Amino acid sequence: MTQNTPKDTPKIAFIGLGNMGGPMAKNLLKNGYQVTVYDLSEAAQQQLSDAGASTSSSPKQAVQGADVVITMLPASKHVNTVYLGDAEATQLTADGLLSELPSGTLVIDSSTIDAAAARNVARIATTKGIDMVDAPVSGGTAGAEAGTLTFIVGGEDSAFNRAEPILKAMGKNIFHAGSNGAGQVAKICNNMLLGILMSGTAEALNLGVKNGLDAKVLSDIMLQSSGRNWTLEVYNPYPGVLENVPSSRGYSGGFMSQHMHKDLHLALQAAEDINAEVPMGAQAAALYDEHIKEHNTKDFSSIMAHFDSSVLR
Repeated sequence: MTQNTPKDTPKIAFIGLGNMGGPMAKNLLKNGYQVTVYDLSEAAQQQLSDAGASTSSSPKQAVQGADVVITMLPASKHVNTVYLGDAEATQLTADGLLSELPSGTLVIDSSTIDAAAARNVARIATTKGIDMVDAPVSGGTAGAEAGTLTFIVGGEDSAFNRAEPILKAMGKNIFHAGSNGAGQVAKICNNMLLGILMSGTAEALNLGVKNGLDAKVLSDIMLQSSGRNWTLEVYNPYPGVLENVPSSRGYSGGFMSQHMHKDLHLALQAAEDINAEVPMGAQAAALYDEHIKEHNTKDFSSIMAHFDSSVLR
């Protein structure tokens, strides 16, 4: 994927080069952006250096001279640590990145975190004259590599308009969900439903297979019937039904079960905060609570093993 970048291309600092962040940063480079990267992993930094990025020894060094800062971090505590200076901070400390950034900087946080934390960091950024959006993603590692991610953005219109062309260098679908925190809320709603669908699909396939049906035949039947859903169509959890999906390569790669577990509990927290009922989300979370005890790093479709342990033997 290649697009034309403006003549005055902003300089970007990218912090967090994991399975998602690394490919995202590479796509910025492919689209002509100047990118300085930081990650705790020297190997991850070297991969980006080989692709044309500048490297740094700390987040504060990475953002020197940057017009835009993008973060892709594991959880709320990491976002708080980077931007506010402490995992438990609710106010800006001297160690926080927001204390270093000049007024007018654009900050894009693509981590999936709780909406309250996103709103708090954005509120503090605003007091410093910094535009900030939360822009969690959907599309997995394959989408990150191909530059076809979906970005779900929360933030003011002006900040979204600044962020959109940069996000288009890394993604295909860019949605403005609302004000700060709205991106996180929409993302966890989507992933709660995904966790429910994957659990339900695995349960249904197990019921059919245990009753003597072929998993592929049953999948084809349900795909042409009212049970059709995304997990059946493009991410089938039963081994051998689809090629090039995690279930057909030992549940390796893809979206780890620990990440689905985290997102389901973010959804439960959001529901508790506003007294919303999520009984099916709670049941999916309970299944992953047990599942990650043994299969933490396996793809989330490995929830199939909860119903049929033979798929992971």
